[in-house]
Amino acid sequence: MTATVERLRSVGLRVTSPRVAVLDVLGEARAEADHHLAAATVAERARARLGSLSTQTVYDCLDVLVRSGLARRIEPAGMAALYEARADDNHHHAVCRGCGVTVDVECVEGTAPCLVPHLPPAGGGPTGGGFVVDEAEVTFWGWCAQCATGRGEHHTEAQPTRGSS
Repeated sequence: MTATVERLRSVGLRVTSPRVAVLDVLGEARAEADHHLAAATVAERARARLGSLSTQTVYDCLDVLVRSGLARRIEPAGMAALYEARADDNHHHAVCRGCGVTVDVECVEGTAPCLVPHLPPAGGGPTGGGFVVDEAEVTFWGWCAQCATGRGEHHTEAQPTRGSS
C-alpha cells in the first residue's frame, strides 16, 4: 500500500485513482521551489499520470482533499486559487506583485490562530456574537528578488499574472 493510499484512508476518504493522482501531484510539487499550483497545473500533471481526467473531477478531488486537511487552498487577491500539500501546520504566504510567485512564510507566533481579532462578545450582533477563530490567513505582498531587480524601488504598475486558468 502506498503512502498516498494510507493518507487518504487515514482521514476516512475512499481511495480513487483521481484522488491518488491529485494528491501525488501536490506531494511531489512540495519539493519544488514554487509548490503552490493552480488547478489547471494540477489537472495537467494528473492527466499525465492517468491519461484522461475531467477538469471537474480535478476540482472535486481538490475540494475533498482541502476539506479533509490533506491539502490547502490559498486565494491571493486577484489571482486564481492555488493548492499545496503543506496543510499540516500554521504557515503563511508571501506573494510577488510582479510575477505572482508564492512562497511559504513560517509563522513566528506559533500555533493557529496566530492572530486573534477583537470581536464583539456573544450576543453582540451579526459581526461577532460568539465567533470562534481557529485560523488566521496572512498574505504578505511585495516583490521577489528577480522582479525587484532592475525595476527600481517603487512598483505600482504590475499586477499578479501567475496562476490564472
